[in-house]
Amino acid sequence: MTWDKMPQRSLKRKLLPPLDYILAFEASAKAGSFAAASRVLNISETAISRKVRLLEQHYDVALFIRGNSSVKLTTQGENFLVSVQQSLDILRIASTEMFIDQPKNLVSIAATNSVASLWLTPRLNNFRQVNNRIKIGLVSSDDDEECLSEGMDLIILRGDGNWPNFDCRKLFGETVFPVCTPDFLSKNPQAADINKLASLNLIEVASTHPEWMNWSNWLRYNGISNTQPEKSISFNTYPLSIEAAANGLGLALGWQHLIDRHLETRQLICPLGNTNVRTQSGYYLLKRKASKPFPERDIVENWLMTESEQRRKYRSAIIF
Repeated sequence: MTWDKMPQRSLKRKLLPPLDYILAFEASAKAGSFAAASRVLNISETAISRKVRLLEQHYDVALFIRGNSSVKLTTQGENFLVSVQQSLDILRIASTEMFIDQPKNLVSIAATNSVASLWLTPRLNNFRQVNNRIKIGLVSSDDDEECLSEGMDLIILRGDGNWPNFDCRKLFGETVFPVCTPDFLSKNPQAADINKLASLNLIEVASTHPEWMNWSNWLRYNGISNTQPEKSISFNTYPLSIEAAANGLGLALGWQHLIDRHLETRQLICPLGNTNVRTQSGYYLLKRKASKPFPERDIVENWLMTESEQRRKYRSAIIF
């Protein structure tokens, strides 16, 4: 008689007991005692005994003859053990195959130092809380060739959106403005006057990318030509320049979305208000066209684009 043809009165009781009851029964039958089974399953002897007793109550049948320090299967217990072992062996084989055939759950991401440090890393904890099965391998580099290497599933680079053989989606544009600490502005009120910025401590980034925005270009785009900063200090990575500004060392150029957290906490402020420069460049999410898709990569890609859609919107900008 199949289960779907059984009388309704028989179906009122659940056909399948909890799996841990069956595992306790199997371990006890194979080990010959509840004490030995407890060591196999790493739970207490009392717990083993209780689970077996509940299994017997479930079927309303005695499965063991209990001795002082051992147990012996009844005839019904022996018959049940044969089916239990066959079923559990099938489950164990299926579980092993699931691990062997498990989809790739490591997603390798390459990003510029600025994006990796200032935009991506602060968001990873929230992502991990929802997607703890997916592992993120993050490579931080300002070397485009390193970021575009074969092993990267997703890449975040600054540019014009044109990378042959890659699908590109824009994360955010490039809007640049001066930033400093409130204390620096209080001690240097001339930081609120664009015509006096060149006389202050300006923090530069020594970039190998010739199109990278520096202070001379930023001032020129705002109509202040032929002006060389009088006092400047240079760092080889953008995150270091922002850290220097946050420590009150001077004025740095802030990139939209990379420093939003600093602005929200007022660790940094914009002394010139909405005065900014927007370039034709932006930060793009890339994936190789020839790469084979897999679910975990799609989840990370969709999450990154969702983070992008929720970004702060900046107002008026000079576009170059």
